[in-house]
Amino acid sequence: MLAEKIFPFRLDNGPQEAALSMGCCFGSVARWKCLRVSTFLVAAFLFVLFLFAVDSLPRLLNPMADKRSPPRTPSTHEKRTTSYQKQTFQQLPGAIIIGVRKGGTRALIDMLSHHSGMAAAHNEVHFFDLQKNYEKGLLWYVSQMPYAFPDQLTVEKTPAYFTNVHTPERIHQMNPDIKLLLIVREPTLRMISEYTHTVYNKVRRHKQYMSINDFLLKDGEINLECGALNRSLYYVHMQNWLKYFPLDSFHIVDGDELIRKPWQEMRKVERFLKLEPQINASYFYFNETKGFYCLKDHGQEQCIRESKGRAHPYVAPAILKKYYQYFHEPNKKFFSLVSRTFNWR
Repeated sequence: MLAEKIFPFRLDNGPQEAALSMGCCFGSVARWKCLRVSTFLVAAFLFVLFLFAVDSLPRLLNPMADKRSPPRTPSTHEKRTTSYQKQTFQQLPGAIIIGVRKGGTRALIDMLSHHSGMAAAHNEVHFFDLQKNYEKGLLWYVSQMPYAFPDQLTVEKTPAYFTNVHTPERIHQMNPDIKLLLIVREPTLRMISEYTHTVYNKVRRHKQYMSINDFLLKDGEINLECGALNRSLYYVHMQNWLKYFPLDSFHIVDGDELIRKPWQEMRKVERFLKLEPQINASYFYFNETKGFYCLKDHGQEQCIRESKGRAHPYVAPAILKKYYQYFHEPNKKFFSLVSRTFNWR
């Protein structure tokens, strides 16, 4: 009985009857398949009609619905964003601000970042002066650079480069034709600015700090062991740089003049970097609280961060005189090296 249910034909009735019985079975299967296909096609057709009705119904009820608005024009910001994503890339810097520490490097790179021809790195990279970073290679260095358009010059700043003995050779190996920006200030004032910066950081971390007199003097005389003093001996470090780069690879920015008339100093920087003149007096406003000029950012007043431009501690005139006298000869050597003089005491 089970066999008969599974096979609706009987083999013992002879070959002809078996064949007829099998043919009848196969015909039934075919008819069943045809019925399933037809049902599917009808269902699909009805579904398409339903979608068409749903899409057409609003226009039938409201003829104005067929008047679709034209495609929206992208905003300027959207165009810039799309262009930025498609056309920008990271590249090695074409210019580096090499120092000096507390000479005005942050102000300088902030001003350069407002020029349309520049792409400025926001952070100090410390690639050439720190061995652990240098060992990461140039690909890592490039990854620290900002994204720039093809017509932009990339610039980074690390003030420690100027006083590091290995940096000039390493930068020369990367690019012997690179443009180098050095910003300097009167050496004694630069030392006091470095002291002020150090004290601020120690106070913030609740650490003890020495007085300005102990910082500047040792046994009543100039403290020759002071690292800040060494960083103000510009000629010592400039000699090392000139072993690898000609003088015309450098532009030396007067940091004191950058405070007094920043647009004039920036015009010289633009010429050195072969940039079209853009940064003029309209980019600045005089901050009465700070006592110097600050940048305007898209019409908004934007001064350098709170950690910059702090008031210096009082230093006795006798101590200042000692330092002015001490730096007199080193300054003359620096002037001779760079074929330029500065209005320093």
